[in-house]
Amino acid sequence: MTRIILTRHGHVDWIAPERFRGRAELPLSELGRRQAEALAQRIAESWQPAAIYTSTLSRCVDTGAAIAQATGAPAQALDGLVDTDYGQWQGLTHDEVRQRWPEEHRLWLASPDIAMIPGGESLADVLARGTRVLREVLHQHAGKTLVLVGHDSINRVLLLQCLGLPLSRYWRLKQDPCCINEFVIEDDTFTLHRLNETYHLAGVAAGS
Repeated sequence: MTRIILTRHGHVDWIAPERFRGRAELPLSELGRRQAEALAQRIAESWQPAAIYTSTLSRCVDTGAAIAQATGAPAQALDGLVDTDYGQWQGLTHDEVRQRWPEEHRLWLASPDIAMIPGGESLADVLARGTRVLREVLHQHAGKTLVLVGHDSINRVLLLQCLGLPLSRYWRLKQDPCCINEFVIEDDTFTLHRLNETYHLAGVAAGS
């Protein structure tokens, strides 16, 4: 039995008001650092991960580092877990994108599985690299517990893949900063045990 704890990085600027973050290097905010510490404590209390894999962007690397410090597990950054490449939309708000690319933005919200982002990736591209990561880490750590630290977008795609759901269901899932998703894999069957769990963040608030 292999267990995957899939989480998202802590809070950064551009989450509220929301912008297309993508490959922009955004450091964890003070709130994000507190969230990462609470997440790390929650994982250390509940599991004994053999390895931690993160996106190469610093907001995930730093979240993974907090988990590594709390659990003693080694952390490694992988390109395949990086956020979606939003191309010309990166750094823009939804309103700004809607004004400049109204049809493309409408399709992104209505049918994300077939949407094309100018100069960026499709969800099919994200799925291809995400599944490569899953295959690699599951092969290397069969029977172990792993932590993956990703982003809102890559996490949604990985969750859909593990649940056997199409990319058209992309908007049906939610991923809060430093949430916990848990999968158990037995005989190539993925069973979801937790989804977007955030109770460990109950005492973490802006300004506290």
